[in-house]
Amino acid sequence: MLEALLAVTFLAAFVVLLSPDEYAGKLAFVLSLIPLVGSLLLWQAFDAAGNALTDGTLAFETQAAWLEFAGYEIQWFVGLDGISLPLVVLTTFLTTLSIVSAWTPIDERQSQFYGLMLFMEANLLGVFVALDFFLWFVFWEAVLLPMYFLIGVWGGPRRKYAAIKFFVYTNVASLVMFIGYMALVFSLPVETFGLPETTAAIAAGQIDPILGLAPSTLLTAAFVAMFFGFAVKVPVVPLHTWLPDAHVEAPTPVSVMLAGVLLKMGTYALLRFNFTMLPEQASALAVPIAIIAVLSVIYGAMLALAQQDLKRIVAYSSVSSMGYVILGLVAFTEYGLGGATFQMIAHGLISGLMFMAVGVVYNATHTRMVTDMSGMADRMPIAVWILVAGAFAYMGLPLMAGFAGEFFIFVGSFGSPAAAGLMPVFTAVAMFGIVIVAGYLLFAMQKTLFGPYRLEADYDVGRAPVHDVLPLAALLAAIIVLGVVPDLFFEMIRDAVMPLVENGGGL
Repeated sequence: MLEALLAVTFLAAFVVLLSPDEYAGKLAFVLSLIPLVGSLLLWQAFDAAGNALTDGTLAFETQAAWLEFAGYEIQWFVGLDGISLPLVVLTTFLTTLSIVSAWTPIDERQSQFYGLMLFMEANLLGVFVALDFFLWFVFWEAVLLPMYFLIGVWGGPRRKYAAIKFFVYTNVASLVMFIGYMALVFSLPVETFGLPETTAAIAAGQIDPILGLAPSTLLTAAFVAMFFGFAVKVPVVPLHTWLPDAHVEAPTPVSVMLAGVLLKMGTYALLRFNFTMLPEQASALAVPIAIIAVLSVIYGAMLALAQQDLKRIVAYSSVSSMGYVILGLVAFTEYGLGGATFQMIAHGLISGLMFMAVGVVYNATHTRMVTDMSGMADRMPIAVWILVAGAFAYMGLPLMAGFAGEFFIFVGSFGSPAAAGLMPVFTAVAMFGIVIVAGYLLFAMQKTLFGPYRLEADYDVGRAPVHDVLPLAALLAAIIVLGVVPDLFFEMIRDAVMPLVENGGGL
């Protein structure tokens, strides 16, 4: 079934790429419904237990020999567990909504734009289902290409600078991560790139010294290299500087996919590689990782507080929110790991809603500057009130997905013995980030949405079109449903992360 999901998404991308521009948007939407329905069917039929890399069972597994390279067997190895399935559903859901949100702002080269969006979706799905490192790395790198062109061709005035900066940062990070993982693989007796086999060999202590490095030193070096590579993608402070430029220059639908799914590639990989394969190194380096997490939460929030561009505010708030995910991972408890995974989904929905709502306001006003407008609630009430609801979800309002994710993380972190028993302190400091989030979001909303109507432009602003509002409503509904019934995903996530906790996680 996973092969069919990937194949139909790639095929849809090529069909849209070859279609006439005037039909490309509607055709892309219709074709994007196929992987969306497919992912929902996978969710409905899902039956797996445990983490796929630590003796868990996979759902929809396919494992077949593909080719041999330097004595190493490369496999077509795909499957789902409770960590990857929610991200697959998130990817297909956000892609469909992003395509609809592009109908207003994208008015040139539509077939190429929508084709690249679907091509990016196919590769994102590949990242979340692949369980052979070679296969996974192909999908991981292939995601960069459509994102580079989507920013560089359809972006704002500084689009080329932003696209090149995004590509260079993430490409260098991938290279460092690749070197770290290869050093790990070549030190093991198993001649495979299969992630479960590699994880089992490391857990069994089968690591051999290479290049004169003792096994413990080699494992630590591999952990640091992979952490650097994935942390750039998250991104964490101080490796975050590519993100605001990419968001500001990218068109709205691309920002939605960037914040909603691409950033999750980094945290997903951190969980799969660093915290699953090398739990002892994660435990040994827990203090610096927790400091990076707290720094990302507070510094990202402070930077957001200083911005006047609505898109930069949401972009920097993403840096802050992803810091909570790192904090949950390093806590290494049932609710810490589970909450971090749940927060990936919650943040994907909420950040997608915020970027999409800012895009709707921009489509009507042609400005994102807080100082240029006020009273937008009088002119486009439905879109504005959904934006307000999204902002409250970002602040962690109860019965919304953001509250559930952050609550799980805080509960898991407070009770964690990680980081030399300092996790309660790190968690308490990180919680102040919520106060700062509330501060900058309330400030921005008060200035732009309420009060007397004012726009520094010579044109009038009317209600947003229906096709701009419907994706916002769908995202808000998903945020509320997941906040009221978090077990829709959390139960399967908890089943998947429990083997890591039970194995001790090096604590």
